[in-house]
Amino acid sequence: MKIKKVIIVNFKSFKSFKIDLNNGLNVIVGNNEAGKSTIIEAIHLALSGLFNGKYLRHDLTEYLFNIESVKKYIEDPSILPSILIEIYFEDGSYPLFEGTGNSQKENTSGVSFKIAFDDKYSNEYSELLKEGNIKTLPIEYYEVIWTSFARDNITSRSIPLKSALIDSSNNKFQNGSDLYLSRIIRENLEHDDIVKVSQAHRKMRETFRDDESIKSINEKIKVNSTLSEKKIELSVELVSKNAWETSLMTYFDEIPFHFIGKGEQCIVKTDLALSHEKAKEANLILIEEPENHLSHTKLNSLIQKIKNSHQDKQIIISTHNSFVANKLGLEHLILLNNKKPLKLNELSEETRKFFEKIAGYDTLRLILCKKAILVEGDSDELVIQKAYMLENAGRLPIEDGIDVISVGISFLRFLEIAKKINQKVVVSTDNDGNIDALKRKYDNYLGTNAVDNIKICFDETIDTGSLMIGSKPYNYNTLEPKILKVNDLAKLNTIFETSYTTKNELRKYMRINKTECALKIFDTSEEIIFPEYIMESIKIDE
Repeated sequence: MKIKKVIIVNFKSFKSFKIDLNNGLNVIVGNNEAGKSTIIEAIHLALSGLFNGKYLRHDLTEYLFNIESVKKYIEDPSILPSILIEIYFEDGSYPLFEGTGNSQKENTSGVSFKIAFDDKYSNEYSELLKEGNIKTLPIEYYEVIWTSFARDNITSRSIPLKSALIDSSNNKFQNGSDLYLSRIIRENLEHDDIVKVSQAHRKMRETFRDDESIKSINEKIKVNSTLSEKKIELSVELVSKNAWETSLMTYFDEIPFHFIGKGEQCIVKTDLALSHEKAKEANLILIEEPENHLSHTKLNSLIQKIKNSHQDKQIIISTHNSFVANKLGLEHLILLNNKKPLKLNELSEETRKFFEKIAGYDTLRLILCKKAILVEGDSDELVIQKAYMLENAGRLPIEDGIDVISVGISFLRFLEIAKKINQKVVVSTDNDGNIDALKRKYDNYLGTNAVDNIKICFDETIDTGSLMIGSKPYNYNTLEPKILKVNDLAKLNTIFETSYTTKNELRKYMRINKTECALKIFDTSEEIIFPEYIMESIKIDE
């Protein structure tokens, strides 16, 4: 059983939201406050009833509601807001949950989790309205309505799809026991195993009570307790049927689970969830930013485990990490942009494979910034940054949400992504003395094929000269000679702390020392002129 769609209304940052999910991997990326965690929380809440490790039914708060809906209610108390989370299962996957009891009136199977005003409090609420001056949402009059699409009341036990939420940055402990780990371990146990654990736990309680030292302590308590006729004693909790779940603790190499590193905790919980034998009962894994607390090696091992073990499970991962996104495959990527999900599964197979193999490329930097300027190398990046600072009161591009990214020769791979997600991108590139070849390369983005969000900047003049480097002619059409073209020899000698007497000597020096020259240009307080195509690249009024 898999989730095909999720609808969220009025829950936290989402006023109205819908996301279609892949059957296997789903890698959700977005800026801070984009709602990645909210999606994972909402899915887990609708399937388990748990929020922050507690059953939400007994812990309602107005802060779960979208702030806009609460403000609207304060302005007009006749409009009582409600929260709705709907989980749509694959068609025909569970007939008992099938019906039209959903907001889309679809005849399909799924779960509806609603937090709404309880009509039995209508009289009390009417009295509250008469008093006036309402400043908060009357959450005490709300209830949780948890139903299948067949309109039957349900509990977490009756939902066939179980979720395991793994968040290495935020562990939930109860009496020293990690709740998520306990649940994963419990769901791996057969019924006979649980009976054996419960019996062993009962024997432990009896042994505890029969210990002579405990008997002695309980006698002291009895003597000192004079205000009640009831018997008071120390014992091991065994009142509830599943008391062993909260009183037993998991150990690793004789160390309590909550004392080991958070990175190791994340790996262990993910590993156990992925290895779950009861795939039909627990086949949804929610992982919040797995890169937290993990070394590069451990993260790679975790990703490989996810890739190799997810065949019978649906996995939803939130991340900011390009390595995670690339290695798991960009075809699984879902970008959250302005509270709207965008999938990248329409990328060409070549581009997907490229980014999967070359995990160092910062695809998420391109996706998450307001605007990107793509350059070939480090020296180009430094020059662009300097030009931007001079034009914008000393601010770095990133301070305005503009990311300058060195992409080597892989401009077209990044442009394919930018076109899919309508991301603003500027390419700042050399013409290398062959404008026709450059125009052919960027044919899909120039002239009649121009795309509004993508701009290609290059010098349209081809410069020539007689300088030779060994047996090869010098390339007058890269960044360094173009900078020399618009600045005099004396100015650049001052900036580079050199004393060349001819431009050819300086050309050779700049060619060999590209990065060093770019650093000195970046650091200089001297006035410097930049080529026109560089200035065009840094414009922010588009």
